[in-house]
Amino acid sequence: MYVDHADYVFQVSYYLGTLFNALLYGIELVIYIASVHMVMRRGAKPMRSQGTRFLLVFSTGLLLLTTIWGAVEASLGRRMWIANPNYSGGSAVYLAKNAPMGYKIAGSAAAVVLNLMTDGLLLYRCYVVWADVRVIILPCFLYLSTVPLGILTLFVNAVRSEPRLWLGGMQPYTLAYTSVAISSNLLVSALICARILFLARHTRAALGDEAAHMYTNAVALVVESALAYAVCGVVYVVFLAVQSPMSVMFASFYVMFTCLASQMIVLRVLMGRAWTQEAVAHSTTRIQFTTAIVVACPSFDATQNSLESRNGHSRVPIDLWTDAELASSDDHGDSIAALF
Repeated sequence: MYVDHADYVFQVSYYLGTLFNALLYGIELVIYIASVHMVMRRGAKPMRSQGTRFLLVFSTGLLLLTTIWGAVEASLGRRMWIANPNYSGGSAVYLAKNAPMGYKIAGSAAAVVLNLMTDGLLLYRCYVVWADVRVIILPCFLYLSTVPLGILTLFVNAVRSEPRLWLGGMQPYTLAYTSVAISSNLLVSALICARILFLARHTRAALGDEAAHMYTNAVALVVESALAYAVCGVVYVVFLAVQSPMSVMFASFYVMFTCLASQMIVLRVLMGRAWTQEAVAHSTTRIQFTTAIVVACPSFDATQNSLESRNGHSRVPIDLWTDAELASSDDHGDSIAALF
Protein backbone atom coordinates (compact mmCIF):
# COMPACT_ATOMS: atom_id res chain seq x y z
CA MET A 1 0.00 0.00 0.00
CA TYR A 2 1.31 3.41 -1.00
CA VAL A 3 2.00 5.76 1.89
CA ASP A 4 2.30 9.48 1.31
CA HIS A 5 5.75 10.80 2.26
CA ALA A 6 4.35 13.46 4.61
CA ASP A 7 2.14 10.87 6.30
CA TYR A 8 5.11 8.49 6.61
CA VAL A 9 7.23 11.19 8.27
CA PHE A 10 4.31 12.00 10.55
CA GLN A 11 3.88 8.38 11.63
CA VAL A 12 7.60 7.89 12.31
CA SER A 13 7.73 11.17 14.25
CA TYR A 14 4.63 10.27 16.25
CA TYR A 15 6.09 6.84 17.01
CA LEU A 16 9.41 8.27 18.20
CA GLY A 17 7.59 10.89 20.22
CA THR A 18 5.56 8.18 21.96
CA LEU A 19 8.72 6.20 22.76
CA PHE A 20 10.45 9.22 24.25
CA ASN A 21 7.27 10.08 26.16
CA ALA A 22 7.54 6.72 27.91
CA LEU A 23 11.27 7.13 28.57
CA LEU A 24 11.00 10.66 29.94
CA TYR A 25 7.90 9.76 31.93
CA GLY A 26 9.93 7.09 33.70
CA ILE A 27 12.57 9.69 34.59
CA GLU A 28 9.83 12.04 35.81
CA LEU A 29 8.38 9.29 37.99
CA VAL A 30 11.77 8.53 39.55
CA ILE A 31 12.40 12.21 40.36
CA TYR A 32 8.92 12.56 41.85
CA ILE A 33 9.35 9.49 44.06
CA ALA A 34 12.77 10.77 45.16
CA SER A 35 11.23 14.12 46.10
CA VAL A 36 8.45 12.52 48.14
CA HIS A 37 10.88 10.12 49.81
CA MET A 38 13.18 12.98 50.74
CA VAL A 39 10.35 14.77 52.54
CA MET A 40 8.97 11.66 54.25
CA ARG A 41 12.42 10.60 55.43
CA ARG A 42 12.72 13.78 57.48
CA GLY A 43 9.60 13.01 59.51
CA ALA A 44 6.51 15.08 60.27
CA LYS A 45 8.20 18.44 60.84
CA PRO A 46 8.91 19.25 57.15
CA MET A 47 5.31 18.33 56.30
CA ARG A 48 4.10 21.16 58.52
CA SER A 49 6.09 23.61 56.43
CA GLN A 50 3.85 25.53 54.05
CA GLY A 51 6.60 25.67 51.44
CA THR A 52 7.17 21.92 51.55
CA ARG A 53 3.47 21.16 51.24
CA PHE A 54 3.25 23.48 48.24
CA LEU A 55 6.19 21.74 46.54
CA LEU A 56 4.59 18.33 47.05
CA VAL A 57 1.25 19.50 45.67
CA PHE A 58 3.02 21.21 42.78
CA SER A 59 5.03 18.06 41.96
CA THR A 60 1.93 15.89 42.15
CA GLY A 61 0.14 18.24 39.76
CA LEU A 62 3.03 18.01 37.31
CA LEU A 63 2.94 14.22 37.46
CA LEU A 64 -0.82 14.05 36.90
CA LEU A 65 -0.74 16.43 33.94
CA THR A 66 2.16 14.55 32.35
CA THR A 67 0.28 11.29 32.86
CA ILE A 68 -2.74 12.73 31.06
CA TRP A 69 -0.57 13.93 28.17
CA GLY A 70 1.22 10.60 27.79
CA ALA A 71 -2.00 8.59 28.06
CA VAL A 72 -3.72 10.68 25.38
CA GLU A 73 -0.77 10.35 22.99
CA ALA A 74 -0.55 6.58 23.52
CA SER A 75 -4.30 6.11 23.10
CA LEU A 76 -4.39 8.08 19.85
CA GLY A 77 -1.46 6.00 18.59
CA ARG A 78 -3.37 2.79 19.38
CA ARG A 79 -6.43 4.03 17.51
CA MET A 80 -4.31 5.12 14.55
CA TRP A 81 -2.06 2.05 14.12
CA ILE A 82 -4.00 -0.87 15.59
CA ALA A 83 -7.69 -0.06 15.26
CA ASN A 84 -7.46 1.72 11.88
CA PRO A 85 -4.12 0.92 10.20
CA ASN A 86 -5.43 1.18 6.63
CA TYR A 87 -7.59 4.26 6.91
CA SER A 88 -8.10 5.98 3.57
CA GLY A 89 -6.07 9.17 3.43
CA GLY A 90 -3.52 8.21 6.06
CA SER A 91 -3.05 8.44 9.79
CA ALA A 92 -3.22 12.22 9.98
CA VAL A 93 -6.58 12.22 8.20
CA TYR A 94 -7.87 9.59 10.62
CA LEU A 95 -6.80 11.58 13.68
CA ALA A 96 -8.24 14.79 12.28
CA LYS A 97 -11.64 13.25 11.57
CA ASN A 98 -12.00 10.65 14.30
CA ALA A 99 -9.92 11.63 17.33
CA PRO A 100 -12.42 12.11 20.21
CA MET A 101 -12.84 15.75 21.19
CA GLY A 102 -12.35 14.80 24.84
CA TYR A 103 -8.93 13.39 24.02
CA LYS A 104 -7.87 16.51 22.14
CA ILE A 105 -9.10 18.80 24.91
CA ALA A 106 -7.45 16.73 27.65
CA GLY A 107 -4.08 16.53 25.89
CA SER A 108 -3.98 20.19 24.87
CA ALA A 109 -5.18 21.38 28.29
CA ALA A 110 -2.53 19.31 30.07
CA ALA A 111 0.20 20.83 27.89
CA VAL A 112 -1.05 24.40 28.39
CA VAL A 113 -1.36 24.07 32.18
CA LEU A 114 2.08 22.43 32.38
CA ASN A 115 3.50 25.42 30.52
CA LEU A 116 1.84 27.89 32.87
CA MET A 117 3.05 26.04 35.97
CA THR A 118 6.64 25.71 34.79
CA ASP A 119 6.92 29.26 33.49
CA GLY A 120 5.41 30.56 36.74
CA LEU A 121 7.98 28.62 38.77
CA LEU A 122 10.81 29.92 36.59
CA LEU A 123 9.59 33.49 37.07
CA TYR A 124 9.70 33.02 40.82
CA ARG A 125 13.17 31.46 40.65
CA CYS A 126 14.32 34.41 38.54
CA TYR A 127 13.04 36.78 41.21
CA VAL A 128 14.85 34.76 43.90
CA VAL A 129 18.26 34.89 42.22
CA TRP A 130 17.94 38.56 41.26
CA ALA A 131 16.11 39.77 44.39
CA ASP A 132 14.68 42.62 42.31
CA VAL A 133 11.10 42.68 41.07
CA ARG A 134 11.99 45.10 38.26
CA VAL A 135 13.94 42.37 36.48
CA ILE A 136 10.84 40.23 35.93
CA ILE A 137 8.46 42.96 34.71
CA LEU A 138 8.88 42.10 31.00
CA PRO A 139 8.85 38.30 31.57
CA CYS A 140 5.67 38.72 33.64
CA PHE A 141 4.03 40.60 30.79
CA LEU A 142 4.94 37.82 28.35
CA TYR A 143 3.78 35.19 30.84
CA LEU A 144 0.37 36.83 31.28
CA SER A 145 0.05 37.05 27.49
CA THR A 146 0.30 33.26 27.22
CA VAL A 147 -2.87 32.76 29.28
CA PRO A 148 -5.42 34.03 26.69
CA LEU A 149 -3.32 32.66 23.83
CA GLY A 150 -3.23 29.24 25.48
CA ILE A 151 -7.00 29.22 26.00
CA LEU A 152 -7.57 30.27 22.38
CA THR A 153 -5.19 27.57 21.12
CA LEU A 154 -6.93 24.97 23.26
CA PHE A 155 -10.34 25.92 21.86
CA VAL A 156 -9.24 26.06 18.22
CA ASN A 157 -7.38 22.73 18.32
CA ALA A 158 -10.37 21.07 19.97
CA VAL A 159 -13.01 22.15 17.46
CA ARG A 160 -11.03 22.16 14.22
CA SER A 161 -10.36 18.88 12.40
CA GLU A 162 -7.93 19.57 9.59
CA PRO A 163 -5.38 16.90 8.60
CA ARG A 164 -2.81 19.57 7.80
CA LEU A 165 -2.68 20.49 11.48
CA TRP A 166 -1.38 17.00 12.30
CA LEU A 167 1.01 17.06 9.34
CA GLY A 168 2.72 20.23 10.53
CA GLY A 169 0.54 22.69 8.65
CA MET A 170 0.61 26.30 9.73
CA GLN A 171 -1.31 26.73 12.99
CA PRO A 172 -1.41 30.51 13.60
CA TYR A 173 -2.81 30.33 17.12
CA THR A 174 -0.55 27.49 18.21
CA LEU A 175 2.48 29.19 16.64
CA ALA A 176 1.65 32.51 18.31
CA TYR A 177 1.10 30.89 21.70
CA THR A 178 4.22 28.75 21.49
CA SER A 179 6.39 31.64 20.27
CA VAL A 180 5.33 33.94 23.13
CA ALA A 181 5.71 31.17 25.72
CA ILE A 182 9.17 30.22 24.49
CA SER A 183 10.26 33.86 24.23
CA SER A 184 9.32 34.30 27.87
CA ASN A 185 11.12 31.10 28.78
CA LEU A 186 14.28 32.07 26.88
CA LEU A 187 14.36 35.50 28.50
CA VAL A 188 13.93 34.10 32.00
CA SER A 189 16.51 31.34 31.39
CA ALA A 190 19.03 33.90 30.11
CA LEU A 191 18.43 36.12 33.15
CA ILE A 192 18.90 33.20 35.54
CA CYS A 193 22.06 32.00 33.76
CA ALA A 194 23.58 35.48 33.76
CA ARG A 195 22.80 35.98 37.43
CA ILE A 196 24.20 32.60 38.49
CA LEU A 197 27.42 33.25 36.56
CA PHE A 198 27.69 36.65 38.24
CA LEU A 199 27.03 35.18 41.68
CA ALA A 200 29.49 32.36 41.04
CA ARG A 201 32.39 34.79 40.86
CA HIS A 202 31.42 36.49 44.11
CA THR A 203 30.66 33.22 45.88
CA ARG A 204 34.02 31.73 44.97
CA ALA A 205 35.79 34.88 46.14
CA ALA A 206 33.98 34.84 49.47
CA LEU A 207 33.69 31.10 50.21
CA GLY A 208 36.26 29.38 48.00
CA ASP A 209 35.76 26.97 45.11
CA GLU A 210 34.73 23.96 47.20
CA ALA A 211 32.00 25.71 49.17
CA ALA A 212 30.66 27.52 46.11
CA HIS A 213 30.61 24.42 43.89
CA MET A 214 27.17 23.29 45.10
CA TYR A 215 25.51 26.48 43.84
CA THR A 216 27.58 27.32 40.77
CA ASN A 217 28.42 24.06 38.96
CA ALA A 218 27.16 23.11 35.51
CA VAL A 219 24.28 21.07 36.91
CA ALA A 220 23.08 24.06 38.94
CA LEU A 221 23.23 26.26 35.86
CA VAL A 222 21.28 23.81 33.68
CA VAL A 223 18.65 22.93 36.29
CA GLU A 224 18.06 26.39 37.76
CA SER A 225 17.65 27.97 34.32
CA ALA A 226 15.64 25.05 32.85
CA LEU A 227 18.04 25.11 29.91
CA ALA A 228 16.86 21.81 28.38
CA TYR A 229 13.28 23.08 28.43
CA ALA A 230 14.28 26.26 26.62
CA VAL A 231 16.31 24.42 23.97
CA CYS A 232 13.49 21.93 23.25
CA GLY A 233 11.07 24.82 22.96
CA VAL A 234 13.20 26.61 20.39
CA VAL A 235 13.60 23.45 18.29
CA TYR A 236 9.86 22.77 18.45
CA VAL A 237 8.83 26.26 17.39
CA VAL A 238 11.28 26.15 14.45
CA PHE A 239 9.80 22.89 13.10
CA LEU A 240 6.31 24.25 13.71
CA ALA A 241 7.09 27.45 11.79
CA VAL A 242 8.46 25.57 8.76
CA GLN A 243 5.36 23.32 8.76
CA SER A 244 7.26 20.06 9.18
CA PRO A 245 5.43 16.83 10.14
CA MET A 246 8.32 16.23 12.56
CA SER A 247 6.91 18.96 14.79
CA VAL A 248 4.70 16.33 16.43
CA MET A 249 7.81 14.58 17.78
CA PHE A 250 9.38 17.75 19.13
CA ALA A 251 6.04 18.69 20.68
CA SER A 252 6.38 15.54 22.80
CA PHE A 253 9.93 16.49 23.80
CA TYR A 254 8.82 20.00 24.65
CA VAL A 255 5.89 18.93 26.84
CA MET A 256 7.90 16.30 28.71
CA PHE A 257 10.81 18.65 29.38
CA THR A 258 8.28 21.24 30.54
CA CYS A 259 7.46 18.85 33.35
CA LEU A 260 11.01 17.61 33.99
CA ALA A 261 12.42 21.14 34.25
CA SER A 262 10.08 22.00 37.13
CA GLN A 263 10.45 18.62 38.80
CA MET A 264 14.24 18.88 38.88
CA ILE A 265 14.03 22.37 40.38
CA VAL A 266 11.68 21.06 43.08
CA LEU A 267 14.06 18.19 43.88
CA ARG A 268 17.00 20.57 44.06
CA VAL A 269 15.09 22.85 46.44
CA LEU A 270 14.21 19.90 48.69
CA MET A 271 17.86 18.80 48.68
CA GLY A 272 18.88 22.26 49.87
CA ARG A 273 21.05 22.90 46.83
CA ALA A 274 18.94 25.52 45.09
CA TRP A 275 19.60 29.23 45.28
CA THR A 276 17.63 30.91 48.05
CA GLN A 277 17.18 34.57 48.92
CA GLU A 278 19.53 34.08 51.88
CA ALA A 279 22.23 32.48 49.70
CA VAL A 280 21.96 35.31 47.19
CA ALA A 281 22.17 37.91 49.95
CA HIS A 282 25.28 36.28 51.41
CA SER A 283 26.92 36.04 47.99
CA THR A 284 26.34 39.69 47.14
CA THR A 285 27.37 41.10 50.53
CA ARG A 286 31.07 41.93 50.58
CA ILE A 287 32.71 40.76 53.78
CA GLN A 288 35.56 42.77 55.31
CA PHE A 289 37.69 41.11 57.95
CA THR A 290 41.15 41.13 59.46
CA THR A 291 43.34 38.27 60.53
CA ALA A 292 44.90 38.05 63.96
CA ILE A 293 48.05 40.10 64.29
CA VAL A 294 50.71 38.56 66.48
CA VAL A 295 53.54 40.84 67.58
CA ALA A 296 56.45 40.43 69.95
CA CYS A 297 55.65 42.47 73.02
CA PRO A 298 57.36 41.07 76.10
CA SER A 299 56.98 44.26 78.16
CA PHE A 300 53.27 44.81 77.42
CA ASP A 301 50.81 44.88 80.33
CA ALA A 302 48.70 41.77 79.86
CA THR A 303 45.92 43.09 82.11
CA GLN A 304 44.67 45.43 79.37
CA ASN A 305 41.51 44.35 77.55
CA SER A 306 42.72 45.14 74.06
CA LEU A 307 45.54 42.60 73.88
CA GLU A 308 46.11 39.11 75.17
CA SER A 309 49.67 38.18 76.25
CA ARG A 310 50.93 34.65 75.77
CA ASN A 311 54.55 33.46 75.68
CA GLY A 312 55.89 36.97 75.21
CA HIS A 313 53.54 37.70 72.29
CA SER A 314 50.31 39.65 72.10
CA ARG A 315 47.27 38.72 69.97
CA VAL A 316 44.83 41.28 68.64
CA PRO A 317 41.18 40.07 68.74
CA ILE A 318 39.34 39.65 65.42
CA ASP A 319 36.38 41.80 64.39
CA LEU A 320 34.10 40.90 61.41
CA TRP A 321 31.74 43.42 59.83
CA THR A 322 29.66 43.57 56.68
CA ASP A 323 29.49 46.70 54.56
CA ALA A 324 25.99 47.44 55.87
CA GLU A 325 27.17 47.30 59.47
CA LEU A 326 30.17 49.49 58.70
CA ALA A 327 28.00 52.09 57.02
CA SER A 328 25.52 52.19 59.91
CA SER A 329 28.03 52.64 62.73
CA ASP A 330 30.94 55.07 62.94
CA ASP A 331 32.12 53.31 66.09
CA HIS A 332 32.63 50.08 64.15
CA GLY A 333 34.62 51.94 61.55
CA ASP A 334 36.84 53.38 64.25
CA SER A 335 37.39 49.92 65.74
CA ILE A 336 38.49 48.48 62.40
CA ALA A 337 40.75 51.42 61.68
CA ALA A 338 42.37 51.06 65.10
CA LEU A 339 43.72 47.66 64.09
CA PHE A 340 46.04 49.12 61.43
